[in-house]
Amino acid sequence: MAGFRSLAYQVRDARNDRALRRHSLRRCLERFAPYGHRATWWHLCDRHGIAPEDRGADPLRLVAALEELEDARAVWLEYERQFAERRRREKHHGLRRPEWAWGGSGDAVVRCADPGVRPEGALGEVLRRLVKALESEPGPGCPVCGEEELRWPAVPAVGAWEQAWAWDGPLCAGCGIVVPRPALADAPTAGAA
Repeated sequence: MAGFRSLAYQVRDARNDRALRRHSLRRCLERFAPYGHRATWWHLCDRHGIAPEDRGADPLRLVAALEELEDARAVWLEYERQFAERRRREKHHGLRRPEWAWGGSGDAVVRCADPGVRPEGALGEVLRRLVKALESEPGPGCPVCGEEELRWPAVPAVGAWEQAWAWDGPLCAGCGIVVPRPALADAPTAGAA
């Protein structure tokens, strides 16, 4: 199974045909897709002029999309490295549970409920804003765009809450991400507000 870097190499390799290069870029999203797979793909296609279903996309556009994805991945990997380092220090000093931590993983760091509604700007820029918010105190609004209009989902049926995404909070009206509850000051512990 190929890793992100070997797939990135395939996207850049001019000896590969266009369909393989596009396929390799799509497979990079299996390793790192900050908005979720479909939303990240649509974001890259929109920003770099790639038709989502075009199997013969321009290689220069594919490489530009890859470079944006690599920049965002570098931002996130650095955040994860610093977080792990900080947690080791905290554990050494007896703090076994962080006050709050980002629950995302490489597959959807900033999950978008609707793939067609995403934060503005390059992926790396959005993740830099997110990291800045993660390194500060939880606030009243979206950690990505600062919007304070947040829409909470309907309360699930009795007993279904345990199966729901306990981490997920409201949907940001500004940029469309699902805001994690720990990022919000005074967030309710369940359901709609």
